[in-house]
Amino acid sequence: MAIYRFKVSFEDYEDIYREIDMPSKSTFLDLHEAIHQSTNYATEVSSSFYVSNDQWKKGTEIALLPAARKVAAEVLVMDAVRLSKFIDDPHQKFYYIYNFDRPYEFHVELIKILKEEEGKSYPAIFKSVGLAPKIAGFATLDEASALKEDDDEFLDETVYGVDDEEDFDLFDGDETEEGEASSEKSSGFEDEY
Repeated sequence: MAIYRFKVSFEDYEDIYREIDMPSKSTFLDLHEAIHQSTNYATEVSSSFYVSNDQWKKGTEIALLPAARKVAAEVLVMDAVRLSKFIDDPHQKFYYIYNFDRPYEFHVELIKILKEEEGKSYPAIFKSVGLAPKIAGFATLDEASALKEDDDEFLDETVYGVDDEEDFDLFDGDETEEGEASSEKSSGFEDEY
């Protein structure tokens, strides 16, 4: 049986990555669980893989716990789709969004196709570089256990280096005296460039 070695890296933290060996008959749910075994994030949250091109443009979606509108649109579901169905290229890429409520984006790239090693169990983490960042307001598996034991413990509320709600005001338009958004500033980015 063929073994796919995927490099899984955080989009915003490229120096943190995992290399994971997956049997070709594995499902996307198996890959989802293997990624989070290596990051120690909880697995039961809405997430999706997207078949991607070399520029990481999202294509076909393969979802876990899809929203009702996605179910109605007949989105593919992770536990029903094998990895081999979407491996068309020896460097196939998948864009992966974990936890749509507080998303982390990952780049998942096939880097090698190997032969199965006798006696080795799969999936297997081949290489792990860097510590996975904490997800604000969302417990990892270890933190969830600790929270059950100590209800007074709170998680750090920093999201991608933003420490408080005021930093999000960058995205709001300035208010005029009449209470209407100013047409000169529709987003905080236009004045910076």
